[in-house]
Amino acid sequence: MKKDIDFGAVEGIAVAIATKKNELGDATWDVYLLNNNDFALENVLITSKGYGVMDDNEVKTSVLRHMFERVEPKSFVQIEPIDPAIFHINNEYWVSYYVEKQILDKKFIFVPDSITEENLIDIGMLQLKGVLHS
Repeated sequence: MKKDIDFGAVEGIAVAIATKKNELGDATWDVYLLNNNDFALENVLITSKGYGVMDDNEVKTSVLRHMFERVEPKSFVQIEPIDPAIFHINNEYWVSYYVEKQILDKKFIFVPDSITEENLIDIGMLQLKGVLHS
């Protein structure tokens, strides 16, 4: 039964939405998975979706799925670019991965209007400014 499965605690991973300037000097935004652990993550599956209400209308984005065979220790991978037009809805990233034979998963939800200039911090691993969710 599901209640008998030990899913374990998820520690040492985070999702960040960070900004940088492109070659034209315009701000671009990307979503990253950070692995702060001393071990690699294997068979990482990430689903992303947006949902919420804009202008009194319910809004849902497409569900996207991303697969990474391995995320090395103390490293990061870029998940996807993100459009600032959807910062006003929930942006959800569900991360599942293996550590040895143990499967772990965690949902990261950036709530509406949490991705703002006022909330940007320096993210050392990325060497970018962004919003970090751990």
